[in-house]
Amino acid sequence: QVQLVESGGGLVQAGGSLRLSCAASGSIFGINAMGWYRQAPGKQRELVATISSDGITNYADSVKGRFTISRDIAKNTVYLQMNSLKPEDTAVYYCNADPLVADPRGYKYLEVWGQGTLVTVSS
Repeated sequence: QVQLVESGGGLVQAGGSLRLSCAASGSIFGINAMGWYRQAPGKQRELVATISSDGITNYADSVKGRFTISRDIAKNTVYLQMNSLKPEDTAVYYCNADPLVADPRGYKYLEVWGQGTLVTVSS
């Protein structure tokens, strides 16, 4: 069983910074892409940033230049450095990963979600 455990959320004033972490645990033979998504109250979940296994990154336009995604492959961990935070960044942030796991017929990729961590930005 693969689990993603997020940390680093909290309350911060507008203009401040937070760093989110997400560590994958379990019988993992590698991880393809990892990413962060967020869901604000009354809105659909949206992509924030993703990073591939070879380090290619992708960002939502709303966070470009303010957020940075990175990963430590050896630790199966992905990070999201959030700077210049705005009240509209307030949301529950979810980690997502595609771990490679053993299967009776060989190996397969799963899609796993974390439990979410709340980020609140006050004005």
